[in-house]
Amino acid sequence: MTVLIYVLTAIVSYVVAAVNPAIVLSRLVYRSDIRKEGSGNPGFTNFHRVYGGKLSWLVFVLDVGKCVAVSLVAGLVFAPAYFSTRALGAAYAGVFALLGHTYPVIYRFKGGKGFLVTFALLWVLDWRAGLVATAVMLTVLPLSGCMSLSSILTLLAGAVTLIVVKIHTPALFLTFGAVLLVIWRHRGNIARLVAGTEKKFSFRKKKASAPTDLPAAEGATDDAGEPIEVTAWKEKE
Repeated sequence: MTVLIYVLTAIVSYVVAAVNPAIVLSRLVYRSDIRKEGSGNPGFTNFHRVYGGKLSWLVFVLDVGKCVAVSLVAGLVFAPAYFSTRALGAAYAGVFALLGHTYPVIYRFKGGKGFLVTFALLWVLDWRAGLVATAVMLTVLPLSGCMSLSSILTLLAGAVTLIVVKIHTPALFLTFGAVLLVIWRHRGNIARLVAGTEKKFSFRKKKASAPTDLPAAEGATDDAGEPIEVTAWKEKE
């Protein structure tokens, strides 16, 4: 029975989290694939940069919600009859939810980076870890403007808090494993941070910038003395 609980929890958590709201919404609403837009990452940050609007916050809620749902249910199932603590069930389900989100078989193992899923797991495991993680995010993101840096520091702060509050040791190891996976998934961002080329994040969708090839001024001529045709350019909304 114990083995069955482990197997079913792993499968259900993986399958539920494998459904990526950024991919689903980009296809249904915008008739495109978020994996072919912007950075190509099917997550909240890229979705917000590409499409903006309220739907990006729906992606946020759904990514957080799927981890919260499976972790809470697993915690309730694990604790009473078969296992020592709720935290073990929550962390176990959270790790498989992260694997489903980052390596979903239905999308050929090309998923998101897993920050929101792991962030949600911190809240489920201990509200103090979630609170510290949120405080770090709300502090670092406005100061740095870098979502990747903020995400990494947020998860590390939350994981360290779990040590301070002395959460169940197996759950702690599972959570640290999840955090390390998310950091590894951000290795490209880390390289850009070091190089100083990482893009800044803004909650406002940016307007299209003017093209580098500006039209010639009216009345201008080329080297042969022929007038240059002026083409009007309108900024995209």
